[in-house]
Amino acid sequence: MKTIEKELKTKNVREVYKVILALKDMEECEIFFRDILTFEEIEEMARRWQVAKMLAKKIPFKDIERKTKMSSTTIARINYWLHHGTGGYKLLLKRLGLM
Repeated sequence: MKTIEKELKTKNVREVYKVILALKDMEECEIFFRDILTFEEIEEMARRWQVAKMLAKKIPFKDIERKTKMSSTTIARINYWLHHGTGGYKLLLKRLGLM
């Protein structure tokens, strides 16, 4: 895995990560994320995850764009991070048996 930018290693950001790690189940995730994020932000994260899964399955960009309604620019950005990012997408895709 690659190094995370120092701007994302602040005390406040790390505290949020610790809070997320303290969540115990799906219900806790649902209620926490609904309070801390807007509906649109949650939906955007979900769409990005769907794109990452489709990219891992080698689904063509145009099909992903049509199925997810995500822009080609966003899909390309997710593809870049999937292959050249810090390894977060790959870590979870592998852990969940999706890659």
